[in-house]
Amino acid sequence: MKLKQIFSLSMIAMLIFMMTACSNSTDETASKQEQPKAAEEVKDLILATTTSTQDSGLLDVLIPMFEEESNTNVKTIAVGTGQALEMGTKGEADVLLVHAPASEQELVDSGDAVNRKRVMYNDFILVGPANDPAGIKGMEVGEAFQKLFNDGAVFISRGDDSGTHKKELDIWKSHEITPGDNAGYAETGQGMGNTLQVAAEKQGYVITDRATYLAQKENLDLEILVEGDEDLLNIYHVMQVNPEKHDKVYSEGAEEFVEFMINEETQKVIEEFGQEEYGEPLFFPYTE
Repeated sequence: MKLKQIFSLSMIAMLIFMMTACSNSTDETASKQEQPKAAEEVKDLILATTTSTQDSGLLDVLIPMFEEESNTNVKTIAVGTGQALEMGTKGEADVLLVHAPASEQELVDSGDAVNRKRVMYNDFILVGPANDPAGIKGMEVGEAFQKLFNDGAVFISRGDDSGTHKKELDIWKSHEITPGDNAGYAETGQGMGNTLQVAAEKQGYVITDRATYLAQKENLDLEILVEGDEDLLNIYHVMQVNPEKHDKVYSEGAEEFVEFMINEETQKVIEEFGQEEYGEPLFFPYTE
C-alpha cells in the first residue's frame, strides 16, 4: 500500500513539473514575441554655423525637419564664421554652414572640408540712426564708409572674425582706410544680434546681414541707409569636415545634412521663411 501511494505521489509531482515547465516556456516565448525591437541609435551631429543663421530663426525651422527624417540629434554651435571654420580645421565639428566664400575655399584647398555646396543668399546692409547724422543714406557703400570715417561717426563692428566682420574689413581695406583710426569706431566681439543692440543703444552705424536685422527690427531704433550694392551680396555654403583627415567626424550624418540643405523641399522652406512675418524673405535659395 505504501508503494502505491509513493508511486501516485511521484506521478502527480511529475505532472505538476511538466505543466509548470510548459507554462514557463510558453510565457518566455510570448514575452519574446511581445518585446519591441531595439530602437535605432540616435547619433549626434555637430553643426558649426554663424550667429546670423541662428539669430534669424531659420535653424529653428530647419533643424527639427532634419532630425525627424534622419534620426539624428543636431548639436548647433553658433559662432562667427572664422570660429566655425577653425572648428572645421581641428575636426571639432561634423558639418559647417557659413558665409565667407574666400575663407571657405581655403578650408577646401587645405583638405579640411569637402562636398561644399551653395545653399542660399541674402545681402549685407548698412543701418544707422533714423536721423542719419553722417548723411550717408542712398550712397554707394564705399562712399558711405569713407564719409563715416571722415566724420568720425560712431561705427559699431562685430570684431569677431565672422563673415559679416570679414565683409566689413574688406570694404575698409578696399578704400585703404584703417577704421581704428576713427575714435568713434568700436568692436563688440559678439554676434550680430548683440552688436545691433549695441549700435541702437549708441545710435551708431553698423553693417549687418538683412535677415538678422529684419528679425530684430522691432527692437531696434535703426533704419536701412545703404543697400543693393553688388559688393554686399551674402552667400552661404554648407560643407562636410573631411573624414579622411579627421577620423572622428560623423561623416554619414554630415553628408546627409549637406544633401538635406540643398534638396527641393528644404529650398522651398528657405524661400518662404520670413515672408509672412516680415513681408519679405530673409534668405533666397541659391543652389548649384
